[in-house]
Amino acid sequence: MNSLQDKVAVVTGASKGIGAAVARGMGAAGASVVVNYASSKADADEVVAAIQRSGGKAIAVQGDMSRPQAVRQLFAESGSTFGRVDVLVNNAGVYNFAPVGEVTEEVFHRDYDLNVLGPIIAMQEALKLFPAEGGSIINISSIVSANPLAGMLVYASSKAALDVVTKVSARELGSRNVRVNSILPGFTETPGNSVNGDLRATMLSQTPLGRLGRSEDIARVAVFLASPEAAWITGETIRVSGGLL
Repeated sequence: MNSLQDKVAVVTGASKGIGAAVARGMGAAGASVVVNYASSKADADEVVAAIQRSGGKAIAVQGDMSRPQAVRQLFAESGSTFGRVDVLVNNAGVYNFAPVGEVTEEVFHRDYDLNVLGPIIAMQEALKLFPAEGGSIINISSIVSANPLAGMLVYASSKAALDVVTKVSARELGSRNVRVNSILPGFTETPGNSVNGDLRATMLSQTPLGRLGRSEDIARVAVFLASPEAAWITGETIRVSGGLL
């Protein structure tokens, strides 16, 4: 499938997990891919190599997406290499769990700088490189933005804020044919995010499809939203959770 042939996709936080799967999926669909990473250079290089082995084009660009200047540099390198951007996937994120009484300013700003401010700056920079025919912005949110649990005040609220960014931006950018959507993954097992024991059994029992998510489950939806097949979809928050809610 070459639904993204001749397109350029920037995927933040793409060295591992969901981001890596999204980057590989974009490459498999024909896009040239900018694989952003914060610190895991070896992992990012492997994602690039996997795309290239399949005949695609990709580069790895280091940058902490909580820092506006690093975000701007990411898009400067993307533009100088590929000349344009058609798809932005805001995947880079962080989570901190703490009860209300233990939330600190440091924890708040760590989550909001990366989960909310970073995507906003990335959108601003991507818009400068989108072609006249428009583009697609995909924000990777979380199911907890709609169904928060105890101890998730800062993380869940940052993802809820990202969903509002999606809805407002979709209204503002529709006239430019720029579509903006959020994907809300349920619990998705990745190398750095796994669950076992009673908690796993509980989550499986509450998920109608009977399993936890895989990174590829999210990647397939992201590729669809980036493609022409999703040309009439914008401002949506799409739950990909096996029916958890």
